[in-house]
Amino acid sequence: MRIPRIAAAAAVTAALALPVVTAATANAAAPAAVSASDPCNKTGPYEIHDASAVTIRSKATAKSTALGTLYKSHAFTVHQTTKTGSWVYLTDKKTGVTGWVSGTYVYPDVYTCLH
Repeated sequence: MRIPRIAAAAAVTAALALPVVTAATANAAAPAAVSASDPCNKTGPYEIHDASAVTIRSKATAKSTALGTLYKSHAFTVHQTTKTGSWVYLTDKKTGVTGWVSGTYVYPDVYTCLH
C-alpha cells in the first residue's frame, strides 16, 4: 500500500507545481489612475457575516458583559471601530441596544475590480 500512496502524493505535487513551472512571465502594464468615484473601489455597508447572530458587549473584549444579541435581520448603526477593526461599536435599531460587536463577524463588503 505504501507505493501507491507515494505515487499519488508525487502526482498531486507535480500537478500543483506544473502551472508554476510552466507559467510564462507576465508583462503587466502599470495600473491606470483610479478616481475616488470609481464604483470598483468602494466600501459597502456593514453587515453580519458567517453568523446568524452576534453578541453585543459592554466593552471591546470577549470577556465583557453581554448586553444583547444582534440578529442578521436587524438593522444597525455603526458609530466607530477600533483602530484595527477587530471591534465595532454599534446600535441595534430594533432593540436600541448599544455596544461592541466582534469585527470578525461585522464588517463592510469591499468592492474591487480588476482593470
